[in-house]
Amino acid sequence: MSRLSQGLVLLLLGGAVLRISAFTTEYLNYVKPGFRPFLIAAGAVVFALGVATLVQEWRRPQDAARERWPAAADGYGGHAEAHQDPHAGAHAAGPGDGHAGGHGHDHSRGPRVAWLMCLPVFAIFLIAPPALGSFAAARDDVAPPPPPREVVEGYEPLRGDGPIAMPIGEFVGRAWGDPKRSLTGKQVRLTGFVVRSKKSDTWYVARMQLNCCAADAIALKVAVRGAPAPPENTWVEVTGTWIPPKSDRLPLGTVPPQLRATDVTKVPRPVEPYE
Repeated sequence: MSRLSQGLVLLLLGGAVLRISAFTTEYLNYVKPGFRPFLIAAGAVVFALGVATLVQEWRRPQDAARERWPAAADGYGGHAEAHQDPHAGAHAAGPGDGHAGGHGHDHSRGPRVAWLMCLPVFAIFLIAPPALGSFAAARDDVAPPPPPREVVEGYEPLRGDGPIAMPIGEFVGRAWGDPKRSLTGKQVRLTGFVVRSKKSDTWYVARMQLNCCAADAIALKVAVRGAPAPPENTWVEVTGTWIPPKSDRLPLGTVPPQLRATDVTKVPRPVEPYE
């Protein structure tokens, strides 16, 4: 890879990072919102390195010409050339040498593996991978651990008679670990995407939860009963009441909590798809 190609790749890579982080919200498909300043800073640095490399390559022929004819500006160029040893160039550098060291190879070219840096650029501009959805949630068989005791004790009592909008993670935490059973008899409203179930009378409303980025995402799922399943991966708003487990023998976190739905409404995908 030539220096010119290196500069172009850096320019494209930095531009791609800036495009998804500074000018759109696509970065939310891959990381949490708090990483936006770091993405913008990293994209700007890589973009600036690409610009500096291209400028340096553009100036290289001009600098080489000045070094080759240092006396031309003083009017002695022809005289100096006449007394120059015709074999000096051959002694200064070996055949095929890209610099005066005479090692027989050109250090101005990078390794071919550097072309792999183009893959993120193509992925962002040509494919634009969406946020994780039902495909990832259906294959995530590892249930998230029950919330710590401090978190459960920090839940506020649920007040009001109308449906209470609630993150799926909070619903799962209250259903699994709240000794006061604060969900009992309360109507809640959950927003997530549809995941199919092996049972004909059950489907899941799910949301992916991130600690850092999409690579460490885990699926939070609530089993929905009493309503027909919308198409898979559709974003919906489910209103219903918690179905307490019939037995306490199953350890917490081994099965998703259940919700008896009274209303299911299709909604647009939120800007921030993860919890």
